[in-house]
Amino acid sequence: MEAVMEQMSGFGPIVINAIKALVVLILGWAVAGAVSGLIRKRVNATPRLDATIGNFIASIVKWVILLMVLIAVLGLFGIEATSLVAVLGAATLAIGLALQGTLSDLASGFMLILFRPYKLGQYVDIGGTAGTVKDLNLFFTELVTPDNVQIIIPNGQAWGAIITNVSHYDTRRCDLSFGIDYGDDADKAMQVIVDLAKADERVHDDPEPWVRVTNLGDSSVDLSVRLWCDAADYWNLKFDMTKAVKDAFDKNGISIPYPHSVEIQKAG
Repeated sequence: MEAVMEQMSGFGPIVINAIKALVVLILGWAVAGAVSGLIRKRVNATPRLDATIGNFIASIVKWVILLMVLIAVLGLFGIEATSLVAVLGAATLAIGLALQGTLSDLASGFMLILFRPYKLGQYVDIGGTAGTVKDLNLFFTELVTPDNVQIIIPNGQAWGAIITNVSHYDTRRCDLSFGIDYGDDADKAMQVIVDLAKADERVHDDPEPWVRVTNLGDSSVDLSVRLWCDAADYWNLKFDMTKAVKDAFDKNGISIPYPHSVEIQKAG
């Protein structure tokens, strides 16, 4: 009986340490979240810095605090920080091989924040995957598609892929193409498009609107249109101009042909 009591009494310190460790983990997680959130707000409130840097710094601070919490928890069980460092040092090769993908994402995260190929809120295409950048942290980049679908891209893949940043420059060129019938006046059709472009305040005067005949198709004379506008106006201008040209062509008797075949019969 005494032996059983001695064994049960030996579990007492372990249970207490386990409870302490759980409390430290909960408090540490809460503190890490609160501190990282505070840093994100402070950095984002600085006009000279954009939200991308704020999110990245907050992510680093959060993981550093969690690492300190982990060391404190191990200390409750008698594992000193120096011993932990020695163990990690001995297992560096194994950990490096096991986590080489994660370490690559970590290193790529620093490269992305250093060279800044994209920022929060910009619309990008990363290796064929397009969306608006919602988050950039130590390990991954989060995109949101126009139909509100979340896409997670590991930073290692993002840094190694071709990145197309649609939102990098303040202005964009809006390219449109229209086909008219061979019997229509091409100069008249081009002037209709130019007049519509000049009447739209979103279209820039420099470079001026560009309209040319660029192809003689099987069933239409193709007109190419190039209009410069602010990046924020790109899609609305594209949609509005397409409808406006269709309506203007109808009013001016300019037809937009569709593919058709002509049968020619020769007298026998």
